[in-house]
Amino acid sequence: MSSSPNLAVLNALDTARTQWYHATAIVIAGMGFFTDAYDLFCISTISKLLGRLYYPAEGGSPGKLPTGVNNLVIGVALVGTFTGQLVFGWLGDKLGRKRVYGITLVLMAFCAICSGLSFGKTQRAVIGSLCFFRFWLGFGIGGDYPLSATIMSEYANKKTRGAFIAAVFAMQGVGIIFAGLVSMTLSAAFLHYNPAPSFKEDSQASTQRAADFLWRIVLMLGALPAVVTFYWRMKMPETARYTALIAGNAKQAASDMGKVLEVDIQAEPDKLTQFKSANEYKLLSREFFRRHGLHLLGTTTTWFLLDIAFYSQNLTQKDIFQAIKLTSPAKEVNAIQEMYEISRAMTVIAMFGTFPGYWFTVLLIEKLGRYLIQLTGFFMMSVFMFIIGVKYEYLKESNHMLFTALFALTFFFANFGPNSTTFVLPAELFPTRVRSTCHAISAASGKAGAMIGAFVVQSLTLGQDTKKIKKALIVLAFTNMLGFFFTFLVSETKGRSLEEISGENERAGGGAEEEKGST
Repeated sequence: MSSSPNLAVLNALDTARTQWYHATAIVIAGMGFFTDAYDLFCISTISKLLGRLYYPAEGGSPGKLPTGVNNLVIGVALVGTFTGQLVFGWLGDKLGRKRVYGITLVLMAFCAICSGLSFGKTQRAVIGSLCFFRFWLGFGIGGDYPLSATIMSEYANKKTRGAFIAAVFAMQGVGIIFAGLVSMTLSAAFLHYNPAPSFKEDSQASTQRAADFLWRIVLMLGALPAVVTFYWRMKMPETARYTALIAGNAKQAASDMGKVLEVDIQAEPDKLTQFKSANEYKLLSREFFRRHGLHLLGTTTTWFLLDIAFYSQNLTQKDIFQAIKLTSPAKEVNAIQEMYEISRAMTVIAMFGTFPGYWFTVLLIEKLGRYLIQLTGFFMMSVFMFIIGVKYEYLKESNHMLFTALFALTFFFANFGPNSTTFVLPAELFPTRVRSTCHAISAASGKAGAMIGAFVVQSLTLGQDTKKIKKALIVLAFTNMLGFFFTFLVSETKGRSLEEISGENERAGGGAEEEKGST
């Protein structure tokens, strides 16, 4: 038997060479995040179209969603995500990662289809049913955060674990691009049959019918990747760490991992009993807060502060789109043309600003470490947001290229920075027994920040008051600097086993020494 306090099954996972199954697990878990991103971000491409369809304006202006309705349509999924993270994260530790993993996909697929079939005789009824189904869609999306992160961290070897978890999260960037591409392609196809040149022709029956079909198809297509992935997600075995350290079945854990990885694993039932008994403390215990209280404070505050800024970045997005000629004034285009231009703009920004940052993290996280990437990202976001805030009028009116570059760099360093690392760190810092729950608490804290960014910050600046926007951007720069300093509460996890990071090895080893000394 190994002299290491860790179990053989866990040592085998930590030292296993990178195999085909690791890539398979990344794709299976990553497709969940692809679906999440598509479902969350496609609403941005259709929200203006919904306003024109269901809230027509009088006096020669295009219709738009009232402020409260717009916030509800766009933000209700965030509320659902917040709730789903907490519920599914807790269930992941109580019932097993795999047992509830498939439920999230079923819920996402069902609610994506129902969102597109939103019904009602009045505009309020249609929007109300849309919001209802988007809440439950977000609920399923929320479950994917802690479960995907935990499953990937518990499958991976310690040398590539950070890159694997980041690669799962990076599929979010791909999902954002596809949300834009699908919306752009479909709206272009519809425009071919409804080439009305201006919003005044939106009242034509053919254009109205086409627009009503269009937004529904975009939403329902979000079910497709979830359906395709479901079978493979159900084929995944439960993680060995859950089966051994929580369920207490070392033999089953060794058998499960032996089927999918080319490793020779010992069961070690006696050593497992000792290991489990040394790490029985619960989340709400003095021992947890002594060992991990600061870590949990660090992961929750940094994710919260990041998402306030990240989800407030739409403050300047409309000006960027106009500056680089990706969108036209609303009065010059009809509803479908406007959707096409918004989708095109979102795709361009995602491809050149958002998407590269995710994959820089994947490539460099095991070389630079989580800690340095998160500190750098927060710092650079703060710098760029501060510059945009101070020079907002000049950039908007006189230097469009610099404005666009600063905006893209802010997105780049969000993703090559805390937007990725705040997802990775909670999956590594905490003990197996509460890992999914702690990740869920951290992620839900982030969604609380997202709601502040989406509802509060943006609502305060809806009047397009330049002074208010400048002030908001400077405050957000300060928010990012707070994230920089709260990062010091977490520790570097690069190259260490999960049990070494969480202290489970230390407690198991200590228990062994005490037992030996007493005989």
